[in-house]
Amino acid sequence: MKAKFVQFHVLVSYPASLLNRDDVGLAKRIPFGGAVRTRISSQCLKRHWRTYDGVKSLKSLKLPESIRSRRTLEKYLLEPLLNEGIEKKRAFACVSVLQEIMTGHEAKDEQQESESGDNEPSFSSAKQIVVLGRPEVEYLLKVAREACANTNLTDPKSFRKYFKDKKELKENLRGLFCGSGLDAALFGRMVTSDFLARTDAAVHVAHAFTVHEEMAEPDYFTAVDDLEKESEELGAGHINTTELSSGLYYLYVVVDVEKLIENITGRKENRLKEDFELAGMVVESLLHTIATVSVGAKKGSTAPYSYASLVIAEIGDSQPRSFANAFLDPTKPSQLLRRTYEALASYVAEIDRMYSDGDYIPQRFVAATGPIDALRPHVLGEKESPLSLSGVAQRIRAAILEGADA
Repeated sequence: MKAKFVQFHVLVSYPASLLNRDDVGLAKRIPFGGAVRTRISSQCLKRHWRTYDGVKSLKSLKLPESIRSRRTLEKYLLEPLLNEGIEKKRAFACVSVLQEIMTGHEAKDEQQESESGDNEPSFSSAKQIVVLGRPEVEYLLKVAREACANTNLTDPKSFRKYFKDKKELKENLRGLFCGSGLDAALFGRMVTSDFLARTDAAVHVAHAFTVHEEMAEPDYFTAVDDLEKESEELGAGHINTTELSSGLYYLYVVVDVEKLIENITGRKENRLKEDFELAGMVVESLLHTIATVSVGAKKGSTAPYSYASLVIAEIGDSQPRSFANAFLDPTKPSQLLRRTYEALASYVAEIDRMYSDGDYIPQRFVAATGPIDALRPHVLGEKESPLSLSGVAQRIRAAILEGADA
């Protein structure tokens, strides 16, 4: 079976915690199946995954990274040019024009008055966060150095004409290996310019939600002032309330393998075996990260660190589908993990029966703890033992590599 899509279904529980807050500091929520659930946004999940740098992390792959900032060109182009002795006015004009080309927003030729009364050029950061890959930034620095070496270029107007005439700029940017960086290759980037390639996400992440109704309560806390405690004044130095919640979350992630290869290598066809090997390595790291990296605010006071209780990995070439509807009716709190496993197994059995054509049923690999008998026989076979997380990752990686021969 071709591994066009890899799906991960994950269950992970957290005790007293505040994993993802809304604008007023409360746990994020979502109504589902007539009940309000606690939620973790996909943005929150992805940020923790891409910034984690521990064991089997995405960073450990040593692939080019992405930089997410409004100040990327100021930090990695303008500052190096100035440090190399490029005239300030010329460096500002060059980088400002490159920034407008990359973002699609025209830069203003601003000036600010210096202490001596002279007009100094002023550099304005991009209007919004721009995702650029390290290869793109390094290439743009090379282009900027060459442009600043041209003594005929002194102001934004002359730099605009210069870059407009460089037809190879767009082609070279789009031909860079993992040009937009691994972050953008996985989770995408939006661009408004013609020069940067828009990168559609190869990894699709759903918002995680509790399989049961929300479980939350306000937490009243105080902080004692050590010095006032020794005086005659009594009372706390600080009093406040926050919210704590607990729950068993369902998390769903899809990897579009062909899109991942395209985003990293730039090749839509005539792919090499090495392309599939690289994609397999990335998906393996992503799986370990999803199962073992926790999100969470208030880490110092709640230590919200948990590993997944269940990971179901699926490979196939039909459209992916979530198991979220297994929990459309909230799971009862007593024997929560067992009841959740039973609801999941029942739903998988119904879906497999309805779409019994082999084209729709993906190949499954399972790693699990707890009452695994509740997963039998539909998620886990009657005589089948759960794999380790590494075992699941190895099988997914091998399935992706088989695509090189397809």
